[in-house]
Amino acid sequence: MTDGRTGERRCAPGAGPRGWRAATEAALYGPDGFYRRPEGPAGHFRTSVHASALFAAAVAELLCRVDAALGRPAALDFVDMGAGRGELVTGVLRALPKEVAARVRPYAVEIAGRPAGLDGRVTWCDEPPASVTGLLFANEWLDNVPVDVAETDPAGVPRYVLVGDDGAERPGEPVTGADADWLARWWPLPAKAGLRAELGRPRDEAWAAVAGRVVRGLAVAVDYAHTAGARPPFGTLTGFREGRETTPVPDGSCDITAHVALDACAAALPAPARLLTQRDALHALGITGARPPLTLAATDPAGYVRALAGAGEAAELTARGGLGDFGWLLRPACIPDPLG
Repeated sequence: MTDGRTGERRCAPGAGPRGWRAATEAALYGPDGFYRRPEGPAGHFRTSVHASALFAAAVAELLCRVDAALGRPAALDFVDMGAGRGELVTGVLRALPKEVAARVRPYAVEIAGRPAGLDGRVTWCDEPPASVTGLLFANEWLDNVPVDVAETDPAGVPRYVLVGDDGAERPGEPVTGADADWLARWWPLPAKAGLRAELGRPRDEAWAAVAGRVVRGLAVAVDYAHTAGARPPFGTLTGFREGRETTPVPDGSCDITAHVALDACAAALPAPARLLTQRDALHALGITGARPPLTLAATDPAGYVRALAGAGEAAELTARGGLGDFGWLLRPACIPDPLG
């Protein structure tokens, strides 16, 4: 059985110690995996989509800019990768101008079943369409593409980290082949025992596979991210359960995630790509967090309160040290950069 998110073979729990990639694959996407649970991701962690409807409104604005750059085609694709329970695609459809919404073909890509009550216009599928003209948006998708973990041994040799279903780790074989090449290029580890890295090659491949389907338009990935020169020395692998960060245990009881080397993903396709922070991206889309003028309180008290609440939500989405530090990877295809 394969997984629509990664294309990898799913592994059943109880297979004994194995690499973090295989263990995570089974824990998240197996028949009883975390992402198949009825409460969905929103039951365990909060993304920008859940923080404020302003995020979906910003994505809708981005889709409108892509639409204009494409010359307002008769059919405009919007692809929500890793759609959860359809929160983003629902918000985008709600925020679009009627003229644009009438031409949009919305797709929600997710391995879980279609949620009840989802807008009938949305095509629910386990992989994106083969050809996309419009916007493909992957919000916190790449961080859940499973990766192996490497750790340097006492001799300074990077070895795969093996993990059991209970989360107990032990060293495996030395990292070789394509993973070793990726490590040397994107996350070289000094010869010091105990340093760790997540081997991001599967994410590069996953991004190339979906972004490459955008023949005209824009592909965007938004995620916890780091770039060369600022890699964390001990990696970022962690878990989330019921709104709290926890030790990652690959038994299906928690989310397992790691930050994304977005610069490596950007280089996975030949077309030009751009990296920027969520703060800068949302500012370019009109989400600034600026407080409303006090004079509004005198002329329209209710409007002032609404505007103040909106400013607070925008401030959370763009906050330094928080959601504003997320990375945005933009890859235009046959259009100018809509945030340029």
